[in-house]
Amino acid sequence: MEFSIKSGKAEKQACDCVIVGIYESGKLSPAATSIDQASNGFIANVLKHGDMDGKLASTLLLHHVPGIQSHRVLLVGLGKSGEAKASCYRKAVSASIKALAKTGTKHVASYLLEMDLPKECVTWKTAQFVEAAQDSLYHFGVMKGQATQKDQSKKEKIVGIDIYVSDVSAADAAETGLQQGLALSSGVSLAKDLGNLPPNVCTPTYLADQALAMVKTHGLTVQILEREEMQKLGMGSFLGVAQGSVQPPKLIVLQHLKGKKTDKPVVLVGKGITFDTGGISIKPGAEMDEMKYDMCGAASVLGTFKAIAEMDLPLNVVGIIPACENMPDGNAIRPGDVLTSMSGQTIEVLNTDAEGRLILCDALTYAEKFEPALVIDIATLTGACVIALGHHASGLFSNQDTLAHELISAGEQALDRAWHMPLWEDYQPQLDSNFADMANIGGRAGGSITAACFLSRFTKKYHWAHLDIAGTAWKSGKEKGSTGRPVPLLTGFLKNRADKLNN
Repeated sequence: MEFSIKSGKAEKQACDCVIVGIYESGKLSPAATSIDQASNGFIANVLKHGDMDGKLASTLLLHHVPGIQSHRVLLVGLGKSGEAKASCYRKAVSASIKALAKTGTKHVASYLLEMDLPKECVTWKTAQFVEAAQDSLYHFGVMKGQATQKDQSKKEKIVGIDIYVSDVSAADAAETGLQQGLALSSGVSLAKDLGNLPPNVCTPTYLADQALAMVKTHGLTVQILEREEMQKLGMGSFLGVAQGSVQPPKLIVLQHLKGKKTDKPVVLVGKGITFDTGGISIKPGAEMDEMKYDMCGAASVLGTFKAIAEMDLPLNVVGIIPACENMPDGNAIRPGDVLTSMSGQTIEVLNTDAEGRLILCDALTYAEKFEPALVIDIATLTGACVIALGHHASGLFSNQDTLAHELISAGEQALDRAWHMPLWEDYQPQLDSNFADMANIGGRAGGSITAACFLSRFTKKYHWAHLDIAGTAWKSGKEKGSTGRPVPLLTGFLKNRADKLNN
């Protein structure tokens, strides 16, 4: 789908559909007012008869509106005038694109940038428009038969969207937003695709191959460490999880080095369990298929690297992805086993289904070699985080409050929110073990917190944050699928950091 930035009057656009906004009070947006005047009050008459109430994300498609050149006009509810939030804007955009996707519309002219959001600039609005539009039209059909794919392609009719600015002086700012939105949506789509692939396709080797492909397409530096190299590094914890699977483990290392040589890198560490049975502590069979999403932390790192590469972000960023399966083979680790991590700390395995932290801890130790400015790990780590926060916010833990606040701010800006959770010393004794330096679980109480406490024991040499995305990385039920989160949060955070370093 092609996007472009334009300016001009709504009634003069010769396209398949013009999108304009309506508020609950009956107030018309400027573009809607322009069309209403050109059509001798056609829109006002529609509102008078109660066909459109202006409630947020409601839509009404009008045909053959007199006095204008477009074949259709789509009215989109913007909610209460003067009370709109940033999230309302995205909902309105998504609703408009979803409504038109069901029609024969191919070329669209949208005037939703006019929505009254005093705190948001044209660049932000445009970037969010593009990402919301792409998200609304996202479809994962590569694993379906050719006949089904052809049928789906016939339904995908929107080929071009013109985003209209009210003043030509805003065109440059909108163009900047357009490029940012395209890069971000590209990264989000990659993360979704990887998460949605079946585990017999998206193996650790497949993830490594996707990273290697970025060398050619995006100019990244990529290194893949194999089992033998990890053994030499002493990654006994990571390899302990991997030893139950016939799939070879991979430690994937990406580098985007576009900042100053003297700038220390930001390191992103993504959990890459490409399928999680729970190991010997096997999970119930119901919904185990969703454990293909246990690599969404890894997918978000790859998606973020794609986004910042397409933005050509002037920043040094390193990505580390420990990738393996967690399977109940005869060689698999058992409850009661003791593993020696790369840091030299020993871990008593009380539950083999608490494996994510076992692969992350060695990756976090490995991150020390890059002398990082900071490290952020991203993981579908605990069901306890879903109980605590539901599916709306990712759990955020950090050993540095300033870093936590920066991430929360980036999440609010990107509409990909996180919530700051405690990381108090009070929780650490729950990990005490009689037989090793620590246990890998701390009991049911505060499960997401004790998981973060476990990781914190391997991050004492740098500023660190942990994002538990178990509740936000995918949706279940009718809309089952990967969300691509937290690529928007991470990309926004990195962009903000690059802006500070280079201004």
